[in-house]
Amino acid sequence: MARTAALGRLTWQIGEVIEAVPASARSRTLAFALPGWPGHRPGQHVDIRLTAEDGYQAARSYSIASPPESDRVEITVEELPDGEVSPYLVHDVIPGDLIEVRGPVGGYFVWDILLGGPLQLIAGGSGIVPLMAMLRHRIARESDIPVRLLYSSRSQDDVIYDAELRDITGSQPGVEITRTYTRMPPSGWDGYARRVDAAMLAEVVWPAAEGTHTFVCGPTGFVEAVAATLVQMGFDGTQIKTERFGPTGG
Repeated sequence: MARTAALGRLTWQIGEVIEAVPASARSRTLAFALPGWPGHRPGQHVDIRLTAEDGYQAARSYSIASPPESDRVEITVEELPDGEVSPYLVHDVIPGDLIEVRGPVGGYFVWDILLGGPLQLIAGGSGIVPLMAMLRHRIARESDIPVRLLYSSRSQDDVIYDAELRDITGSQPGVEITRTYTRMPPSGWDGYARRVDAAMLAEVVWPAAEGTHTFVCGPTGFVEAVAATLVQMGFDGTQIKTERFGPTGG
């Protein structure tokens, strides 16, 4: 995930993996115990650093999936083809492992209930992760801020947090979740089955209005296309915050 942020006085600390569970067919959620964690805002991320026996190091940035109210820090990692770090985190890490963590990082792509709403979330693929932290925060605080989430996935196997999203759909008043599948919709699916486009956005997002907080996260092409379309629809570009995933070596 390509990001820029001032690290300031952040230092590496050792985090213990306390849980590792699948989040989709190709992704996994890792929960860390981090003594002295200073807290975070929904939308921030952490840096993870691995060191090989020969001393070679590789570091990657991952969005924080857990809300600030949680007593642990979670990330959700999607395996990238030929990745250097993600395959190890998805397949090999087990509870009890110790991993270097630095964070929280980032102050632009953040939201909490003090900022108010409505809240419009638009995710492509694993771009759901920081947006899920925002949604979980809203739920943990029992807020009534209205939320609309538009989530684009290639197929059902690629949906991250599928069961949790289904539960939220049926249990959280004021939260509307719309899905679209770009390659292989589930059998019997009668919803959207295409890439996010202007017609879809016009149907599922709130009209451009002062006070709406809009967050778009996903692959670079997805984010740029969605943001440009929203501006064409009359949205103020300063109210659209974006986070782009770029090639990092995985």
